[in-house]
Amino acid sequence: MSHVFPRHCRSDVPMATGGDGCYLIDASGKRYFDGSGGAAVSCLGHSNQRVRQAIQDQVEKLAFAHTGFFTSEPAESLADLLISQAPGQLDRVYFVSGGSEAVEAAIKLARQYHLERGEPQRSHIIARRQSYHGNTLGALAAGGNAWRKQQFAPLLVDMSHIAPCYEYAERQANETSFDYGQRVAQELEDEILKVGPEKVIAFLAEPVVGATLGAVPAVPGYFSRIRQICDKYGVLLILDEVMCGMGRTGHLFACEAEGITPDILCIAKGLGAGYQPIGAMLCTDAIYDAIANGSGFFQHGHTYLGHPVAAAAGLAVVRELLERDLVPQVQSRGVFLQQQLLAHFGQHPHVGDIRGRGLFWGVELVADRNTKAPFDASLGLAAKLKKAAFAEGLICYPMPGTRDGRSGDHVLLAPPFIASEEDLSLAIGCLHRAVDRVLDNAGVTVPAKT
Repeated sequence: MSHVFPRHCRSDVPMATGGDGCYLIDASGKRYFDGSGGAAVSCLGHSNQRVRQAIQDQVEKLAFAHTGFFTSEPAESLADLLISQAPGQLDRVYFVSGGSEAVEAAIKLARQYHLERGEPQRSHIIARRQSYHGNTLGALAAGGNAWRKQQFAPLLVDMSHIAPCYEYAERQANETSFDYGQRVAQELEDEILKVGPEKVIAFLAEPVVGATLGAVPAVPGYFSRIRQICDKYGVLLILDEVMCGMGRTGHLFACEAEGITPDILCIAKGLGAGYQPIGAMLCTDAIYDAIANGSGFFQHGHTYLGHPVAAAAGLAVVRELLERDLVPQVQSRGVFLQQQLLAHFGQHPHVGDIRGRGLFWGVELVADRNTKAPFDASLGLAAKLKKAAFAEGLICYPMPGTRDGRSGDHVLLAPPFIASEEDLSLAIGCLHRAVDRVLDNAGVTVPAKT
């Protein structure tokens, strides 16, 4: 009997015993293509020698030094490398152990920034519905997924949530993509004015929404308008790139595709590529200077900030991404993956939308393509699809609640950047078989291919 507290108490998952490139291996020897990188984490696959060696070398030199007393060479070098690649005025890096911690740090820093500037009345965060920003209480409060928040609602700080930029389900028939984006961006200004411009700390959003919507990028012009609104009212723009950043969407920083720069940016997942738990919050020089020239102390911290071994792993990961030109490869492989998805699912009667960027793609399942109506939540399609794909030897990331936290189903794909075209073709074939099997078992008719 296991004494591990699992994610699901009634689950019976196999024991992972090895990793080989894009594949994970269980105790029986079965191989699984890691088509979601776990949760968009394993961008370099599972056996990168450079990263493994960097971890080993660092452990032999220095395993841990608390940042209340010391800095470390790998943390300094990783910060330098990230800032050398970062857009705009991003100038400082605060290392944490994961995405939720990065978002918590961002929220606290945004609040303290306004305090240091003599605006203590700023106390309100605005985010978006159907977003996901982490599972710690502050990050969970900022998230916009009703199911994840429901049982913890009494513990959460009140935050506003405006519409996501979710063109497939929410653009009106008489709107162009651009007009739709401007309309939903305007909700930010409307909410700022409703709350009171003098009370708003920041707006928090994912450039490409991951787990809760399924790789949904904004329409052109949306984030440019968001940036304008934030600047107009002195509201900080926090971008959560925990899942979509670090090359995942074809740019080292996902915001580069939007042509904007945030005031605070959160990264994790692909920063450590699964080899070590690490995340980071980046901020502009103006925000850092407000702290440095004011109280001089960011009132926040964790024991494992800037952990030397984690930083060494992150440094090796980013060097791999840059020196092997893996970010451009994400773009080219992404085009191939999109082609494969369209070939297999473009005319599928129960696939409503295929969307994404780089090697970050979502497939939304619907009961009716014409009306875009989702399947009844009681069918539990997402959970069944995860199990069926796993049986096929494919790890993917299906999620329920796509539309409103309760109804709707999608599957998220985020394969390793090193995946070959052959790997991707095999993975999409596995997914297609799994989708059809799940629909057939649910009594949903899928017309035979002609």
